Amino acid sequence: MHWVGAVSVLCMMLSGWAIYNASPSLPFMFPRWITLGGWLAGGIAWHISVMWVLFVDGSAYLLYGFCSGHFRRDIRPRGPRAVIRDMWGALTGKLGHSLRHYNAVQRLLYTGVIVTICVAVATGLSIWKPVQLGWLTDLFGGYPIARLIHLAAMICIALFLIVHLTLVAIFPRTLVAMVANVAVEPEGTAR
Repeated sequence: MHWVGAVSVLCMMLSGWAIYNASPSLPFMFPRWITLGGWLAGGIAWHISVMWVLFVDGSAYLLYGFCSGHFRRDIRPRGPRAVIRDMWGALTGKLGHSLRHYNAVQRLLYTGVIVTICVAVATGLSIWKPVQLGWLTDLFGGYPIARLIHLAAMICIALFLIVHLTLVAIFPRTLVAMVANVAVEPEGTAR
């Protein structure tokens, strides 16, 4: 589910940038070469198509996470002290990293990105169908505010991806472990 979700989120961002460029709400536009769909209609076609893939994959992940206890056991954030301790350890280079174990900062960030993706989906639906889903659009403060929240959610997801991919580059064995579904510990590590 991780890889389907990752590709879906990436396609949603790139096609969303093509849609954004048609009516930018901030004083910048994304370079056309980095967008998906090439123009407004193409971006919308990609966005709507991939939205369903993300919705099905995300629903399956949420169902699995709650039913298996994965969220409660592995993802549920710990207290603020644990987050501060692990953040300090990470910033000073003293935070150990073990596969299949999430530290307090990871738990907080993973919970945050899951919630942010849910908000992005809800705001996306509210700006896609503002008449049919008027109650949802109103919940977000109307169309213009829902659109800004949707953009803010995308920016937060992009920032998460930058941090996530940077950490994968620092600890490449995590990528090998995810692809091969086996724990790959560095040489000399006691078991």
